Amino acid sequence: MSAAGLIARDELRLMTRNRVAAVALILLVVLTLVASLTAWGHQRAIADTRARQQSEAAAAFNAQPDRHPHRMVHYGQFIYRPLGPLAAFDPGVDAFTGNSMFLEGHRQNTANFGDVQQSSMLVRFGQLTPAFVLQAVAPLLLIFLGFGVVARERERGTLRPLLVGGASRASIVGGKLAALGAVAGVAGVPAVIALMLIAGQPGAHALPMLVIAGGYFTYLALWTVLVVLVSAAVKRSRDALLVLLALWSVTVVLVPRVAPDLAGAAVPLANRIDTDIAIARDLRRAGDSHNPDDPTFAAFKRRTLARYGVERVEDLPVNYKGLLAVEGERITSGLFDRYAAAGFAAQERQGALVAAAGLLSPAVALRDLSMAAAGTDNAGHRRFLEQAERYRYMLVQRLNRLQADSVRYADDTAKDAGADRRKRIDAGHWQAIPPFTFDAPTGATLAAAALPGLAMVAAWLMAALGGLALVTRRLGAR
Repeated sequence: MSAAGLIARDELRLMTRNRVAAVALILLVVLTLVASLTAWGHQRAIADTRARQQSEAAAAFNAQPDRHPHRMVHYGQFIYRPLGPLAAFDPGVDAFTGNSMFLEGHRQNTANFGDVQQSSMLVRFGQLTPAFVLQAVAPLLLIFLGFGVVARERERGTLRPLLVGGASRASIVGGKLAALGAVAGVAGVPAVIALMLIAGQPGAHALPMLVIAGGYFTYLALWTVLVVLVSAAVKRSRDALLVLLALWSVTVVLVPRVAPDLAGAAVPLANRIDTDIAIARDLRRAGDSHNPDDPTFAAFKRRTLARYGVERVEDLPVNYKGLLAVEGERITSGLFDRYAAAGFAAQERQGALVAAAGLLSPAVALRDLSMAAAGTDNAGHRRFLEQAERYRYMLVQRLNRLQADSVRYADDTAKDAGADRRKRIDAGHWQAIPPFTFDAPTGATLAAAALPGLAMVAAWLMAALGGLALVTRRLGAR
């Protein structure tokens, strides 16, 4: 057996004899398993609930009786964001963003009913997930197990005898790395089991799971190298422990917590009330589709009459009120899209600033990687909002077209006793409207979105290996 192998074997034997270390490792494995099972159960319960509520909402919409189409525009419909299988591994921002939307005419609502808004206070402290355990707890275990792997040899005076005995500096450090790396590998096994369970579920993609597995093992390898690096660079084990705990506190706790606040301060995001006020102000300027004398819609009326070659709306072959509704929805939806695009652009700038914090904290880079691959990041939430808006626009305009084509103008403006019944159309029209279906991203899309985070974690590992190589050259020189 090589010198590095012998040193690794002795280090593992020492860890095995250390009951505290053995218990800590077992607790971490159990914690990861429990986190995997509870997160999986939670994700399945949420997915089932949203699927049931979506089915009930669609059934309620289809069950509406014969009505005037514009009444259905205001009746609206609820839609729910489905969760992908990898949300069990990393739920990301799902608990904090809304997961359902009410779609209606003349208004673009935002998502509501996030888990944090309707659950106990415990949810606000974060869910126990495999991602959290590996991001925050596993590095602590490696620190407490490995802070003295090299410093201890120096303190006990066994480092120089090892060098004199023929062990090279590289073999000593390599053996320590191999021993601590084996512990890191064991710590990551439960997460691999969780990913294998997820792989068997419908909709699971192999590529993002491979990226997640590669990212977390790179992250654990990074902490393994950092622990050995610090232990080899300082004189005493106590100093190594203090340095490593400070490093963990800054990179795992402080930077990930502060970075979003700094990004929010650097790129302010308009709140919902301000946005609603601005939209209402612009809507007044754009015109009122319900007011036939509005200048904007008066011009639309002239264009419509000219296109059909008639002089009165009563002579049009279609219901002018329906055309007016179509035009009004087109104008207001364009306004909604403009404000939504501005909000998304601000969120992207904030996200870029937070991602840049990955240069200071590998935990930030890993978190971005994990959420992007799981489809539970802000981009995934935006994907749902954009698809919901496209569906809302299709739904409302289809109902407006029904008013234009299926309700006579004379009936629509009549106020006699039987007018209300003549304005109604058959319920089969809205039953024929296709239900909302979420177009989930492909595995390649999710994996590609996670690659920048993976590259940054890998860069951290390369930098740490470079630092360890420099420290190894000077090992035992003092």
